[in-house]
Amino acid sequence: MNKFKKGFFVLSALLFAAFTNAQTLEDGKKMMYYEKYISAKNIFQGLVTANPNNVDAVYWLGQAMILPDEKKDIAGAKTLYQQALMANSNAALLIAGMGHLELLEGKTQDARNRFETALSLSQNKNISVINSIGFANADYDSKFGDPAYAIDKLKMATTLKGFKDPETWCIMGDAYRKFADGGNALKSYEEALAINPTYARAKYRIGKIYQTQGSYQEELYMKYFEEASSLDASYTPVYKNLHNLFYTTNVGKSAEYLEKYLTFMGADEPNACYHRVSMKYAQGMFQEAINQADQCIAAEGANPYPNLYGVKGYASFKLGDSVGAKTAFDMYFQKQDPLKLGSGDYEAYAKVLLKFPGNESLAGTFIDKAVDLDSTESGKVTLLKSIASTYESQKKFREAADWYKKVLNVKKSPSKTDLYNAGYNYYRTGNFQPSIDIFSLYSQRFADDIFGYYMMGKANWGIDTTMAQGLANAPFEKAIELGEASPDKSKVKNQLLGSYKYMIAWAANIKKDKVLALSFCDRALLVEPTDAEVLGNKDAIIKMNMNAPAAPKTPPAKPTPSKPGKPSGAVIVPSKTNKTTSTLVKRK
Repeated sequence: MNKFKKGFFVLSALLFAAFTNAQTLEDGKKMMYYEKYISAKNIFQGLVTANPNNVDAVYWLGQAMILPDEKKDIAGAKTLYQQALMANSNAALLIAGMGHLELLEGKTQDARNRFETALSLSQNKNISVINSIGFANADYDSKFGDPAYAIDKLKMATTLKGFKDPETWCIMGDAYRKFADGGNALKSYEEALAINPTYARAKYRIGKIYQTQGSYQEELYMKYFEEASSLDASYTPVYKNLHNLFYTTNVGKSAEYLEKYLTFMGADEPNACYHRVSMKYAQGMFQEAINQADQCIAAEGANPYPNLYGVKGYASFKLGDSVGAKTAFDMYFQKQDPLKLGSGDYEAYAKVLLKFPGNESLAGTFIDKAVDLDSTESGKVTLLKSIASTYESQKKFREAADWYKKVLNVKKSPSKTDLYNAGYNYYRTGNFQPSIDIFSLYSQRFADDIFGYYMMGKANWGIDTTMAQGLANAPFEKAIELGEASPDKSKVKNQLLGSYKYMIAWAANIKKDKVLALSFCDRALLVEPTDAEVLGNKDAIIKMNMNAPAAPKTPPAKPTPSKPGKPSGAVIVPSKTNKTTSTLVKRK
């Protein structure tokens, strides 16, 4: 037994020696450079297991835990650093690492205290410590980082005797980019390349400067991306970026770069199956995407990548399979981390849910979440209009009106179409007061446009169905004033005629003023001499005995949605089919 133990320990020692020879700190840092975080984590974990007091390995293991886009483990990294600091309380690099975690948590003052302590302990001379502080503040994932602070400390590092670290300059360039200072970012990356001309990361970062300036700089940023991959064909961030860049504009190129990325990443991209499925979707191969997603889900066992259900949902919706889309989205929303759900996800699920009666409230909740997540006015408006138009296509006009009204609350300057969509959908469902409110706003914003007053008249008429209160008179009179002043009456013909016809009926039936009623008839016939309704009403008015006592006023009748009722006991009846559209307003 003792002989066996002795042999076992000798073998263990040999294996440990083999591991330490094959897996070094620099190997792990190289994997971090290529953003191959799984391999990096395995290397650093092995080094820490072999020597828990290896401060550098502990620091980098923590970084490998917090940098991946997927499966960030901030809590795990914090526990790792805290435990290591119990045995190495003055380890400046670990203290700087804790500061990075505190920045990610929003604890800016605690983080700053950590950074200053780390600098003091290292006497402002440790490049690794300074780089870690600079990176923490230049990190794009940390909205609380201070790029000016990072730049100040990194500049200090470049003045140290014997300095020759391209990473320092590259981090400084990142800090300038976060500061939106492209000029100094470019200079910093060029300094990195002066130290190491093969430093692909710096070339890639220069390309990113120009990429953020828009597609008109494509020739320039593609030049730098190609130079970066020429310097180091294994530098995977270039391929990942180009795959994403061309995903919606050139699926062929996107697929090509994806395969390069996956080839170089190997096992370090655990979601390779999903990325290929997503590429099928981008190519419009929706059924193939669904079939391949099912294969990936089956192969990944109990916890498949949640995004696979998402792409199944999108693909099923594209194919018109509402049942399949709902089933997939149900699973996607059940399994996905809520923090990773985007506005597009909520919008798509809402549209699917609206296909199934009884889910309207949940669908509305999801659209509201999508709007909250979108940071742009145009994005918010697009989302709101998407559900409003869906309700409108289903002839659920009241719901459509409510959502169109939200557009008015989001847009700083609502257009005529925006106001029309909300106001008219309220009108057509008999919700006259909100329609009046919106068309009143329309008339305030576009005071010379007849249409707002005309619709205010029609909506008021919907309330005052007998015309006895004369609620619609003022807006119709204003519409007539604007219409008669118009240099091109053909553009306002429908609204002008509709307004005249109301006033003809009011003058004849309510005011009992034959002269006034006939004057409105004559003015209407100047616009359309052959209008049969006006001609018929004119003949009827001529024959009417206006000296008869007025009919007693009756309470307003219940409004009929979208059809203003005729006056009680009226002889002259204005048309109920007057058009509500205007050539001045583009209708959607």
